[in-house]
Amino acid sequence: MTSPAAPALSIVVPAYNEQEVLPEFHRRLAAALADIGMAWEVVYVNDGSRDTTLEVMLGLQAGDPRAAVVNLSRNFGKEIALTAGLDHARATEAVVVIDADLQDPPEVIPALVAAWREGFDVVYAQRNTREGETWLKKATAAGFYRVMQRLGGKVHLPPDTGDFRLMSRRAVDALLKLREQHRFMKGLFAWIGFPSRAVRYDRAPRAAGTTKWNYWKLWNFSLEGITSFTVAPLKVATYLGLLTAIGAVLYLTQLLVRTALYGNPVAGYPSLLAVVLFLGGVQMMMLGIIGEYLGRIFNETKGRPLYITERYAPSRTEG
Repeated sequence: MTSPAAPALSIVVPAYNEQEVLPEFHRRLAAALADIGMAWEVVYVNDGSRDTTLEVMLGLQAGDPRAAVVNLSRNFGKEIALTAGLDHARATEAVVVIDADLQDPPEVIPALVAAWREGFDVVYAQRNTREGETWLKKATAAGFYRVMQRLGGKVHLPPDTGDFRLMSRRAVDALLKLREQHRFMKGLFAWIGFPSRAVRYDRAPRAAGTTKWNYWKLWNFSLEGITSFTVAPLKVATYLGLLTAIGAVLYLTQLLVRTALYGNPVAGYPSLLAVVLFLGGVQMMMLGIIGEYLGRIFNETKGRPLYITERYAPSRTEG
């Protein structure tokens, strides 16, 4: 039995505990792509969900031959699940990445395709608004993008841009050559280059369910992005250590001068304790930064696969 010809377009949808929203997402996706003029498939990636997400995906596939299901053996995290979906995307021309929660509307995909047909390899969806999010989350997100733009060097990370984007087949193939364990996909999307342009859109509130990103996870994700994308924290550690050493030399100099002029009274215990705690805190922080990078080196040297697939049910879309 021969496998069906590959479709022109693949839609990659990583999901974790999204049982409530997946049926509506698939309905809107199919409606949005009804007049797109090219054969397509949607690759649903179940990232070790604890609800009935996998069953819902298999049900969607049973009712629509354009749906494929990749079930990972456990929860590996969104960045890895997204990579797994790209690995299994059979598209010959372009791949779209989108979340299942409907904050990124599937109705924007035709606009991404139209921009790609103008000759751009990467068309990223850039947010006008972020409905349904608190002011604190909006402020921290804006601050994160500003930091990444300053630290990124020659690689430009577009502001107000998530994973929602379209990539040409050659851009996807280039991206899949990058197999590091600690994956900051927004940085990897930007690193590969290729002609790019933005398509503006309004981000909607989550359609159902709850967000999987609390502030602790967002903080760790920010650290992951910074340490995976730049060595600037190591440079900061070096400069901070240098400034601390210069400050210590200046303090020692004035202490010697004061002792020579006015004698050597017993130093106060609070000031001594404050200096010791300050220097100890700086040292621990610097060791923590070095440890973050050392841990990443350790993980890379183990050479483990990024993920393990429990099952893969391909789409039956004819190209």
